[in-house]
Amino acid sequence: AVLSGRLSSVIRDTGVGEAGPMRGNSVIRQLSEGRVLLVSLAATAVLTALFPVVAGQFGLTLLDAVADPTEARALVAGLAEEQRQAHAWITATLDVAYPLAYGALFLGATVRFFPRQGVLLAIPILIGVPADFLEGLVQILALTGQVDWLAAKAVLTPVKGGAFVYGAVMALLGVALRGWRGRAKAP
Repeated sequence: AVLSGRLSSVIRDTGVGEAGPMRGNSVIRQLSEGRVLLVSLAATAVLTALFPVVAGQFGLTLLDAVADPTEARALVAGLAEEQRQAHAWITATLDVAYPLAYGALFLGATVRFFPRQGVLLAIPILIGVPADFLEGLVQILALTGQVDWLAAKAVLTPVKGGAFVYGAVMALLGVALRGWRGRAKAP
C-alpha cells in the first residue's frame, strides 16, 4: 500500500496519470511555459557559443564528439597536463550546465507544442540527458587519470548526440507546426 501510494504520487507529479496529461502543477508543465523556454533557449545558445571559445583558449579538441574509444584514448594521451585539467574543468562546468539547458528547452518545447503526446515524445530527450552526464563522468575520470571507462563512449556519445538532434528537431517541428496552424486559422 505504501509503495502503491508513492508510485501514484510520482506519476501524479510528472503531470501524467488519472487527471490526464499535463494537468496539475508539475516540473514538466513548468518547463513548457514561455518564460522558461526563453531562458532555456538563451542558456543553450550562450553555452553552445562558449564551448569553442573556452576550448580554443587551451588549444583543445573536446572529447564530446568522439565516440570511438580508441580515438578518445589517443586524444587524451595527446593532451598536456594543463590541457587535461582544463578539459576536465570544462566538462565539469559547461558540460554539466549544457544538458540541463538543452534538456529543459527540448523537453519543454516538445511538451508545449505536442500537448497530447509530448511526454511520450520526450522520452528520447529524457534518455539523452543522463547519457550526456554519464559521458561527462567517463571523460573526467579519464582526463584525471582515475580510470579508463572510455569504452562506454561508444554507446553514450551516439545516444547523447541522437537525443540532442531528436530534441532539436522536435522543438523546431513544434515551432513550425504552431506557425503553420496559426496561419491556417487566420482569416
